[in-house]
Amino acid sequence: MLEVSSPSLLVEANDVSVDLGKNRIVSNVSMSVGPGEVVALIGPNGAGKTSMVRVLLGLLPPNRGTVRRRPGLKVGYMPQRMTIDPAMPLTVERLLRLAIPSGVDVAVRLQAALDEVGAGHLAKEAVQELSGGELQRVLLARAIIREPDLLVLDEPVQGVDVAGQVELYALIARIRERRRCGVLVVSHDLHLVMAATDRVICLNHHVCCAGHPEAVSRDPAFVALFGPQAAAAFAIYHHHHDHHHDAHGDVVPLATKTGTIAHG
Repeated sequence: MLEVSSPSLLVEANDVSVDLGKNRIVSNVSMSVGPGEVVALIGPNGAGKTSMVRVLLGLLPPNRGTVRRRPGLKVGYMPQRMTIDPAMPLTVERLLRLAIPSGVDVAVRLQAALDEVGAGHLAKEAVQELSGGELQRVLLARAIIREPDLLVLDEPVQGVDVAGQVELYALIARIRERRRCGVLVVSHDLHLVMAATDRVICLNHHVCCAGHPEAVSRDPAFVALFGPQAAAAFAIYHHHHDHHHDAHGDVVPLATKTGTIAHG
């Protein structure tokens, strides 16, 4: 395994290309994720996002280019979908136990992860009977239970209504702030993910544009790919950060230069 070129990075890809048969599905992609950073990998369906994630995680070797990871990097992965046999009796507790490393206090680690995502009351529930929002919270708990350095979330709000999506992205932000882990969010849904990220990489087999969300939303390549209405819709969800969050995730207003308090 190649080591990252900078201690400020968790994972980095340089000029990565992936071929599927005679088709190149990822072409010359370079990207990175650092500690405490939320990076969104966006693009239409079939743009190569999932293939790029598999390359970053070491599950798919690139046809060209290099991937470097921090030595000992621990990754928590939240899949795009999880198919569970309805006939198989599987509780939330049992699902999470499968992800807990040996040598730890299982009961404490399990309950702490569920409590952190607001699903502490679901431990004994059957996974098959959870709502869309409940299932996503449980899968997020499963991703953080190994205390990862990097969280990879593949379409984390799939099957969740708009109000639930807002709550989940706020939860992801709190997890990042508490744990200072890097977060890579993969999505084809622009609005909320664009507003909830530090840096955006727009992929359509190659990197169309990348940078701060507001800059990306004005980029001609972004507009050509998603249409002018996408930037306007993104503006609805964006807000100026005039606050930060304390250790409990609660909003704390920032002091202005004059010493007064700015309320968000």
